[in-house]
Amino acid sequence: MLTGTDFGQLFKDFKRTAFRLETLSVYDVAEEQEEFAAFLAGEPMDDSWYDSPWVRSMTDLGKELSRVHVLRSPLTDYLRYELAAYPGNITAGENIGIIDLARQEVSGLPDHDFWLFDDAEVYRMHYTDGGQFIGAELLPADAVARYQGYREIARKHAVPFADYRKTLPQD
Repeated sequence: MLTGTDFGQLFKDFKRTAFRLETLSVYDVAEEQEEFAAFLAGEPMDDSWYDSPWVRSMTDLGKELSRVHVLRSPLTDYLRYELAAYPGNITAGENIGIIDLARQEVSGLPDHDFWLFDDAEVYRMHYTDGGQFIGAELLPADAVARYQGYREIARKHAVPFADYRKTLPQD
């Protein structure tokens, strides 16, 4: 399983497209703890919140980055935080869609996160029950077509983030 800089290298090495399916209601990311606490306290976010440098590091090179987040409302505090950050990712060039299972039924998707790079490699993401990242497992080449199918199901049913955002209660 890949972790740390080995996992991060995947985002430098892909050539054209990277797609992520997200399925968790909480991700316990050590690097986000301070910012998450500030968000919950209603404090202002730094400039990277409004134009993600991480996303821009890929899209400025002409790479396409997209995700579909499968979630269920009502939103957890973490999901409110994550969704509040999505506009900065979109400004930087990421395409984000939402499937809210409380509003629509979608079948045929896995119950785990994955990244699909250049339609050639798929990595299944592994997390603890508390949402801490364990590692990314490279799946065999014969799994790529199945995960391409998952991506297409997700894209077909996803609501563009901007449209989904309009339906959320305003805090």
